[in-house]
Amino acid sequence: MTDTSTDDEREQVSVPSEIEFPRLLDFYDLQTADQTQIHEFYDNLRAGQLTTTRCTECDAIHFPPRIVCPECTGDALEYVDLPHDGELFAFSAVRGGLPLGLREHEVPYVVGVVDLGPIRLSGRIDDAAYSDLEIGDSVSLKIVDIDGPTDEDRVFYRFEPQ
Repeated sequence: MTDTSTDDEREQVSVPSEIEFPRLLDFYDLQTADQTQIHEFYDNLRAGQLTTTRCTECDAIHFPPRIVCPECTGDALEYVDLPHDGELFAFSAVRGGLPLGLREHEVPYVVGVVDLGPIRLSGRIDDAAYSDLEIGDSVSLKIVDIDGPTDEDRVFYRFEPQ
C-alpha cells in the first residue's frame, strides 16, 4: 500500500518568463539546396515570385512543390509561376493553442484557403480580422522574411485583403 499522506511539501517548479525559440518548434523549413530539394521554390519566393511544380509528363500542377509527381510518379518537374492575386475560398480564426515561444502569432489571427486558379493553398491572412472577411474576397500575396532560431535568410508567403 502506498502512503498518500499530504504532510510532505510538494516540489514547486517555475515557468520561465521568457524562452529562447527552440529549433524543434520552428515551423518554417530550412530553405537552402543543402537542406531541401525544393529550394528553388524558396529562391523564387525570395525574388518575389510564388511558384510551384508542374509535371512535364502528365501536366499535373502540385502544391506544395514536389520532386516526384504524385499522379504519374514521374520526376520531370518544372517550376511554374502562380498568380499573386486570388480569392478567399475558406477561412478560420486561430484563437489559441499555440506553443510557447510563438509570440509573433498573437491570437486571434486568420488562416485561409486561397484559390489562385490552378491551385488552392492555405496561408495566413494578415491585416484582417475574421469579422472583416467573406468567402470570395480578393486577396494578394505578401512575402515575409522569417526571423528565427537559425542564421539563415528565410522567407514564406502570406496573403492580405486587396
